[in-house]
Amino acid sequence: MSDPGAGRVVLVTGGNRGIGAVIARRFDNAGYRVSITYRSNQPEDSSNIMAVRCDVTDTSQVDAAFSQIENELGPVEIVVANAGITADKLVLRMDEDDFASVLDTNLTGGFRVAKRAVRPMMKARFGRLIFISSVVGLAGQAGQANYAASKAGLIGLARSLAREFGSRGITANIVAPGPIATEMLDQLSEDQRAAIISMVPIGREGQPDEVAAAVCFIASDDAAFITGAIIPVDGGMSMG
Repeated sequence: MSDPGAGRVVLVTGGNRGIGAVIARRFDNAGYRVSITYRSNQPEDSSNIMAVRCDVTDTSQVDAAFSQIENELGPVEIVVANAGITADKLVLRMDEDDFASVLDTNLTGGFRVAKRAVRPMMKARFGRLIFISSVVGLAGQAGQANYAASKAGLIGLARSLAREFGSRGITANIVAPGPIATEMLDQLSEDQRAAIISMVPIGREGQPDEVAAAVCFIASDDAAFITGAIIPVDGGMSMG
């Protein structure tokens, strides 16, 4: 059965690599009109996915990116706020810039993107705002106070947007991945990786396409009555 939402315009921020790239490809394969933003590394082969340079910490760049997408593809109907950074340090070694820069990209960046997207969505009386959080935002993690705070903040942001715009046909939801097989996980030692997997009831790391599947469902017409929800894709890790 074809997706009745196919043809809608999707924007995935930070869609040039990792989970974001897999999400963008899944939407593309399903027949959506897909755009991505990247900050520095333009994807070498984005096929028919529109790639726009944009630093989500800069409001003017966010506005310019949306304008370019609107001119070429049409109004953005589905936003996946995925762009994010890490600057891991124990709190006693973390300075204010380490903390503020991560929040500015991961949390305030999500706010900037959502704010720019929502007015056209209100006119259309349809919109999907999907924020990529993390199991770390639910449970915390030593050495990641800045990252955890930013990802937890997305939950409050999304739920506030869900209340503000639900009557206009706009939903706002959170997808919270656990340990996923990406470059970030590859950077860990075997012992670190094994320790993380030991906390996952399913007993393995997740795959990026499993996160993408959850995102695409939340974007679909079948999910029209789901808003303000946290969808964990973590093998049960967030149960505690």
